[in-house]
Amino acid sequence: MFRKKGTAEKKQLLEGVHLSTLVHGEKTLMGQFSVAKGSAIPAHSHPHEQTGFMVSGKLRFNIENEVMEVEAGDSWCIPGGAEHGVEALEDSVVIEIFSPVREDYLP
Repeated sequence: MFRKKGTAEKKQLLEGVHLSTLVHGEKTLMGQFSVAKGSAIPAHSHPHEQTGFMVSGKLRFNIENEVMEVEAGDSWCIPGGAEHGVEALEDSVVIEIFSPVREDYLP
């Protein structure tokens, strides 16, 4: 599967949080998240492993009660089942990969 720049549909997940699903296969899904400064994704968990790369901005993650601030160029991997949430300290753009595929993020 290929997707040309700018062709992915953008959908709002929460106030100030938007997702563009870039590509997906049988085992992985890659999405681009735009998170507005001051927005938050409340603590939650899911069975998917979540690997991410910070393109721009600054976020504060809380993963299983460990707090970490990430900036452009930083990356992470959140194990499936781990409780996590995030707060946007700046307007941010993140690329994340989920395995297995998150059915709720399919276009």
